[in-house]
Amino acid sequence: MAAAAATGQRPETAAAGEASSPQWAPPEHRRERAAAGPGEGEDAPVRPLCKPRGICSRAYFLVLMVFVHLYLGNVLALLLFVHYSNGDESTDPGPQRRAQGPGPAPTLGPLTRLEGIKVGHERKVQLVTDGDHFIRTLSLKPLLFEIPGFLTDEECRLIIQLAQLKGLQRSQILPTEEYEEAMSTMQVSQLDLFRLLDQNRDGRLQLREVLAQTRLGNGRWMTPENIQEMYAAIKADPDGDGVLSLQEFSNMDLRDFHKYMRSHKAESSELVRNSHHTWLYQGEGAHHVMRAIRQRVLRLTRLSPEIVELSEPLQVVRYGEGGHYHAHVDSGPVYPETICSHTKLVANESVPFETSCRYMTVLFYLNNVTGGGETVFPVADNRTYDEMSLIQDDVDLRDTRRHCDKGNLRVKPRQGTAVFWYNYLPDGQGWVGDVDDYSLHGGCLVTRGTKWIANNWINVDPSRARQALFQQEMARLAREGGADSQAEWALDRAYRDARVEL
Repeated sequence: MAAAAATGQRPETAAAGEASSPQWAPPEHRRERAAAGPGEGEDAPVRPLCKPRGICSRAYFLVLMVFVHLYLGNVLALLLFVHYSNGDESTDPGPQRRAQGPGPAPTLGPLTRLEGIKVGHERKVQLVTDGDHFIRTLSLKPLLFEIPGFLTDEECRLIIQLAQLKGLQRSQILPTEEYEEAMSTMQVSQLDLFRLLDQNRDGRLQLREVLAQTRLGNGRWMTPENIQEMYAAIKADPDGDGVLSLQEFSNMDLRDFHKYMRSHKAESSELVRNSHHTWLYQGEGAHHVMRAIRQRVLRLTRLSPEIVELSEPLQVVRYGEGGHYHAHVDSGPVYPETICSHTKLVANESVPFETSCRYMTVLFYLNNVTGGGETVFPVADNRTYDEMSLIQDDVDLRDTRRHCDKGNLRVKPRQGTAVFWYNYLPDGQGWVGDVDDYSLHGGCLVTRGTKWIANNWINVDPSRARQALFQQEMARLAREGGADSQAEWALDRAYRDARVEL
């Protein structure tokens, strides 16, 4: 019954999922902790980006990742969890730098970060040569901005046309036999599983503690009604109060749970994400409009060209009527057992799991949506963040099909408008700090028409040294073998030679 906490997906992989965290210290305390961390030039193990307990804890993460990575090798890696649980961490795989050739990797300068000032604050910027744009602050937690008219109507139509020519695929693929094989191999006792699910340590599993793990194996988004129906079907809750004691949980045969989930095929409306997407190349030789948009993003973020150019291609997403994406965060936690998808290509490290490390999200609305389709930030500018407070009674604030109207902030899709936010807090040393839990967001249900959006994700590794090594290695490949030597995911060769004029 555990769930998969993960990130977004690499272009060639249809995996998704994001992890949130329990109650935590305010950002000021995080910055104080970060200031005492390793220096900029040290190649130390990547520090945890989540709080020490709860859904995002290291031990919990190791169990939940099994439900995303559906391969036997990853299940075997789970045995490391047992070893770490016994307190022996002498075998933690620290960063092992790959041979770099002559000279060390360069030291990277601090990451630029816009100041929010206050909600509603506006500033004028010049992102194109023949006009000005205005950036408006939408929230401070997360640091979120809106730019009307970032794209022209013609650019929006072109992006949609290019995506249609490329072809879109379903955004979420349902695991079937591989999931069941992984579940049957997982070496976790029911007692351990109960303890992992029991967030408040009261010896009882409330509905919201089970609902917090919404990524059940067949890809369904579970509601309170779904959980209670399942309990009744497998006779897990004899008194029908919706709460499982340790005894009731121990009496439950997990095979009955798997049979139940297997017998209930998820409909599109029941998925965590109901959409189609594709990826468009923006590198050297791309369509001139695609290159212009990337350069505009470069000026907007004020990050180094190496970081922006080596980030993911443009993701274009179509939500039909009934489309949605339940609330999630775009970046996952990074532990010694994980590595960023983009730097894994050059870092010679033996770790079982990978995640997307997205420093920033830049989202473009490509059309006006007839009904629904807002982007909701359920806890934007809340005074505090508490994982369990997202689910109260029958209201799950992460449920974008039923409860978008209860979120703190909703952004209406307007053609050409861009919104962008930071997925991490600063670490106090000019680099990536903890994941910003307030960046939790989702796509509200499209009630009429079709919604088109595009995402530019800016990838930065929380390990400064590893990001520097990645940039150095990619520059070497470009010098020695040209653009074709770059990584497949970073260079969408399937589209690079296509030309579609306005």
